[in-house]
Amino acid sequence: MKVQCVICDKIESIDNESYEAKRLRNRPIHTYMCVECNDRITTKTNERAATGNFKLYRSKQEEEGW
Repeated sequence: MKVQCVICDKIESIDNESYEAKRLRNRPIHTYMCVECNDRITTKTNERAATGNFKLYRSKQEEEGW
């Protein structure tokens, strides 16, 4: 399966039977990001988190009362 990175527009091939290919086929909202862009974003995020001025806002998970 040919996929295109949403950040750098590099076209790569991934295995048709891989989990990522299945996810991209079945859920069009998901996008593909190449390994280089993913690594770059991860390192930049970790650097920003180390400064102490970075807040990652996550949605609160509600507990079910079962």
